[in-house]
Amino acid sequence: MLIFAGLGNPGSQYSGNRHNIGFMAIDAIARLHRFPAFRTKFQGLASEGLIDGERVLLLKPTTFMNESGRAVGDAARFYKVGMADTVVFHDELDLDAGRLRVKVGGGNAGHNGLRSITALCGNDYKRVRLGIGHPGDKALVHAYVLSDFAKDERPWVRALCEAVANDVGLLVGKQDATFQNKVFRATEAELPKA
Repeated sequence: MLIFAGLGNPGSQYSGNRHNIGFMAIDAIARLHRFPAFRTKFQGLASEGLIDGERVLLLKPTTFMNESGRAVGDAARFYKVGMADTVVFHDELDLDAGRLRVKVGGGNAGHNGLRSITALCGNDYKRVRLGIGHPGDKALVHAYVLSDFAKDERPWVRALCEAVANDVGLLVGKQDATFQNKVFRATEAELPKA
C-alpha cells in the first residue's frame, strides 16, 4: 500500500492556484487510472485504487495547506503505511515552471504543507516537487502561490500533470530517476521559454 498525497487548499476559489498543483496532479492520476470518486475521509478527500498492481490511496487534504500533516498522518496510521511508502506532490518555488524533481527527505524550504507533514509524521517521505517558478522577490511569494496560473501557463501545467499520471507507475515501482526523466521528455516541448 502506498499513499500519494497532493497538497493544496480546499474550495473552488483556490482550485486554479499555483499552490494547488499537487491537487491537480492527484486528479490527473485519478482520471487516467480510473480511480473511484473521491470520498471524505482522513480529514481530506480520498480514493483507493490500483496502479501497476499496487494498492494506492490518493489523498487531497481538506485541512488547508498549513495543516496537511493531520490528513496524511490519519491515513498513514489507518493503513499502517510508513513514511517510506508515502509520496507527497507539491508546488516548488525553487524549480523553474514545469520542471519536476523527486527526492526523499530534506528541508521544507518554507513550504507550510511540508512543514506540517514533517512535524506530525516525520521527514523521510518522498517528495514530487512540481516547479511553479519564483516571482523574483520574496515579498511577492505569498500572493504568487495563491494566485491562479495565467492562461498562457495552463498548457505546461496540463502537460506536467498528464505526464505525471502517465508515468506514475515508475514511481510506484521505485524507479524515481526514470520517472523524473520520462516526465521531463514528455513535457519539454511545453516548458516555458526562459
